[in-house]
Amino acid sequence: MIKLHNKQGYISISSEVFTNLTGDAATNCFGVKGMTVRSVTDGFVHLLKPEYKGKGVHITYNNDNTISIELHIAVDRGVNIPVVCESIKDEVRYKVSKGTGVEIKRIDIFVDSMLLG
Repeated sequence: MIKLHNKQGYISISSEVFTNLTGDAATNCFGVKGMTVRSVTDGFVHLLKPEYKGKGVHITYNNDNTISIELHIAVDRGVNIPVVCESIKDEVRYKVSKGTGVEIKRIDIFVDSMLLG
């Protein structure tokens, strides 16, 4: 959780806010099939249903009141992965910063799967 302080008091922003904003921003980008998670029981990568897309996001709180974001995604087959990832980074940075006022220090994207379009 991040606490922001202004002249009127404190604002606390939970991890769920960051994960939902990030998941929404990432899955709305061209070429992204969805968020993924690796199963603990069988070790396979699973595509998450849209309502669970925040589970493919991990937020790290840094000492300087910034956050770092880790995303796990599946992309459409045949897309240019570096271009898709740059688009995701731009969109996530814009949506999360605009929605919360918190600076993002780092965004790491893991492409876990490539699926047929």
